[in-house]
Amino acid sequence: MAERQASPSEAADHATDVFVGHRELLFSVVYNMLGSVADTEDVLQETWLSWTTRTRAQDARQIDNPRGYLVRIAVNQALAKRTEIDRRRETYIGQWLPEPLVTPLADTDLAGDAADPALRADSTSMALLVVLETLTPLERAVFVLHEVFGYAHTEIADMLGRSPAAVRQLAHRAREHVHARRPRYEPDPKVRREVTERFLSAALGGDLQALLKVLAPDVTLWTDGGGKGPATSLQPIRGRNAVAQTLLAVAANAHGLDIGYRRVNGDPSAVLFDSGSPIAVLVLDLTPDHRRATGVYSVTNPDKLNRIRGRNLLTSRAESTPD
Repeated sequence: MAERQASPSEAADHATDVFVGHRELLFSVVYNMLGSVADTEDVLQETWLSWTTRTRAQDARQIDNPRGYLVRIAVNQALAKRTEIDRRRETYIGQWLPEPLVTPLADTDLAGDAADPALRADSTSMALLVVLETLTPLERAVFVLHEVFGYAHTEIADMLGRSPAAVRQLAHRAREHVHARRPRYEPDPKVRREVTERFLSAALGGDLQALLKVLAPDVTLWTDGGGKGPATSLQPIRGRNAVAQTLLAVAANAHGLDIGYRRVNGDPSAVLFDSGSPIAVLVLDLTPDHRRATGVYSVTNPDKLNRIRGRNLLTSRAESTPD
């Protein structure tokens, strides 16, 4: 008996199911290449259109490895998107930081948030994403695919249309560059949250000495307001005293704020709310001994905060303090 050929509607449903099944992976790969949720969504839309065009063609051959095919399309679309992003950066006001991915802490997962693929997608830390911005687009693609997602150099070579030797060279340059600027260590999540709580208590409480104790001597403060939100400087501020004085000056004008302790790009961090609306995301990068902050990342550009749902993430200061 001849095998029944799938109808056009069945084929379309299957193509949709395959894409949806890989969407989280695609989102995570592209986001780590671009650092922008909106641009990532644009790339995924282009990937979807390319995928459906390919699968709905009458003479289309069966794709033996849909996952590899979709990742290859998404990666190359992301590389093409970099040109547009780089043009926008030329007119961006002040410092640029990646758009934060905010999720509940493990013990406060909410069904509504857990259902959002973009929020569940794996991502690298804010500090590492900042370092990745210093790579070339190809170096970053190779680093993300190999170091973050474990793709072999031969697989990456096929995706990028490069030789395996060229990919290995790109991988070596990227790895050396990243590791020179971002040593390999991962603070315990509980320790990270504890340091974040001490940092905010000192900053919002105007306690200079306590704040100096939680900052490393070579700490750097990055602030991204995009010309729309508050930012302390157009350039990063370096040094414990300068950073502490800047933070206290900003905090002196901040009243009635609420704090939501949540994961930002996988790390326990803080979201500041004013009347239920998010106004800042604060992420600390810690020293190897995990006791002090060597980097402070503050995102206040409202365009990068509009996906944060205050009603789900809000935790008052009183609620965040252990009994």
